[in-house]
Amino acid sequence: MMQLRTLIFTLIMLPWILSSAAKEEYMEVRKPKKDTVNFPDYDTLQDSDTDPAAAPKAAELPTCLLCVCLSGSVYCEEVSPEMSAVPALPKETAHLYARFNKITKIRNQDFADTVTLKTIDLTGNLITEIDDGAFSKLIHLEELTLAENRLTKLPMLPPKLMSFNANFNQLKTQGVKATAFKKLTGLAYLYLGNNVLTAVPQLPESLHVVHLHVNSSNNKISTITDETFCKGNSSHYIRTNMDEVRLDGNPVQLSKHPESFTCLYSLPIGWYN
Repeated sequence: MMQLRTLIFTLIMLPWILSSAAKEEYMEVRKPKKDTVNFPDYDTLQDSDTDPAAAPKAAELPTCLLCVCLSGSVYCEEVSPEMSAVPALPKETAHLYARFNKITKIRNQDFADTVTLKTIDLTGNLITEIDDGAFSKLIHLEELTLAENRLTKLPMLPPKLMSFNANFNQLKTQGVKATAFKKLTGLAYLYLGNNVLTAVPQLPESLHVVHLHVNSSNNKISTITDETFCKGNSSHYIRTNMDEVRLDGNPVQLSKHPESFTCLYSLPIGWYN
């Protein structure tokens, strides 16, 4: 009788036990797995925050991470880490502003792939040298600013320049070809103040403004001729575009050159001896 009862109990309970075990296994499978987080070993950690020597250099970073790229313009001003060379530019770049960095040289390949450039502003760098063909492929370049650098000579300039600014450099007369600007038939604004020039280069007819003045003992232009601004063999020639000439601060004495400005609508501005 006892064996019969045990058999009946087993037959009743066995399905329930099996069902409960299956349910627990199903619920275990459905539990989400926890992510394993590996915390760094702070005793051996070295990165750009803890080890300055490991920080990435400007040349190692993508240009549009290092600078600001916006609608064809690239702004690389006072970049940190220090920028010592022109960065690789997106091919569609039209305007580059890389002012107040530590760029020392402009190479031929720096702008070889960005023929769309219309503006380059490299004010306030440490540029001492520019390869002669560095700007030769920039057939659309209209504005070039190299002010506040350390240039002693100029490279070949692109033909469509409208504005060229090389104020506050160390340009010497032997480093600026006499015809450097003559063939730039669209050049309207020429700024060569505070350099070490002793003569005025040939000036294109298109010029509206030319600055050759000094604020210190730099430019040393002491002599001009009837051909510097005018055509000495023609008393009827008028330089119609020229609005402003600055030679102040140079040792030139305008009173000794009365025929040198007869073609201008107004005399050079500023104080003279």
